[in-house]
Amino acid sequence: MSNIPSSVPKQYRPGFQPKMVESMQDVKPGIQDDMTGDAEPVLDILADGRKYKGVGKLEGKNVVITGADSGIGASFAVLAAYEGANLLLHHHEKEVKDVENLTKYIKENSPSTKFEFIAGDLSKLSEVEKLADKAKSYFNGEVHVLFNNHATQQEVESLTDLADEQWTHVFDTNIHAFFRLTKLLIPMMPWGSSIINNASINPFVGHPKLVDYTSTKGAIVGFTRALSNQLVKEKGIRVNCVCPGPILTPLVVATMGEESMKTFGVTTSIGRAGQPVEIATCVVFLASSDSSYVTAQMIHCNG
Repeated sequence: MSNIPSSVPKQYRPGFQPKMVESMQDVKPGIQDDMTGDAEPVLDILADGRKYKGVGKLEGKNVVITGADSGIGASFAVLAAYEGANLLLHHHEKEVKDVENLTKYIKENSPSTKFEFIAGDLSKLSEVEKLADKAKSYFNGEVHVLFNNHATQQEVESLTDLADEQWTHVFDTNIHAFFRLTKLLIPMMPWGSSIINNASINPFVGHPKLVDYTSTKGAIVGFTRALSNQLVKEKGIRVNCVCPGPILTPLVVATMGEESMKTFGVTTSIGRAGQPVEIATCVVFLASSDSSYVTAQMIHCNG
């Protein structure tokens, strides 16, 4: 398309398809450090080629992010740092290299930001409790923003091949952990706080190879709406969710087959997969007072 300005990065141009990172297929839930070249997820460069600039939208706010070491979680961590937030960043135990890289990036680009990482497998109640205890001590008992972001998935061709163990693990990780962590953090959240859940486009279209994952994301949509109706009048806490379409993240590359990746994102109206920063900007909106009249909503950032 000849009318696209030269400043637009190639990752934002219709038809963009990064090279498949075959080495990632053996590493779950996916390591961002392995996504090099044009496959590297974009964390803070916008579609017009400009770097995101914070204006204090989250100044002094205490923010908890799960799955913060890569992808959408990492991008929101960076943008929240630019916006003046204090951060407690959860990560999976296997993703040490991504934590090292993001730590370096935040220190270089937002040196005044207070942040700390904590590892844990949130499919386990004890690990969720450990994260909540850390949030209480780290933030002196006050949390303003919770971004439930972490997830797991694995393509399975047929329901008859979907193991009960996988179904249970996906539910424990993707929705039970959201419920447990939110339940523990609500007493720490003052009036005006915000909870953002990461759902998906899949409950609205039905992904045939991700029946378990899709089911959990549908549960997150219901959880978001019901919890908002419970909390917003009683405690002044808004609850919303983002419903991303096809986004290039380590989890996607590590868990989807080569055939799925060949057409990943190309059938969207925009004609390409999205980048983590394109979801993270929506999360900033929902976390900040810009969205003070928005609750129980699904933000469909799906291209």
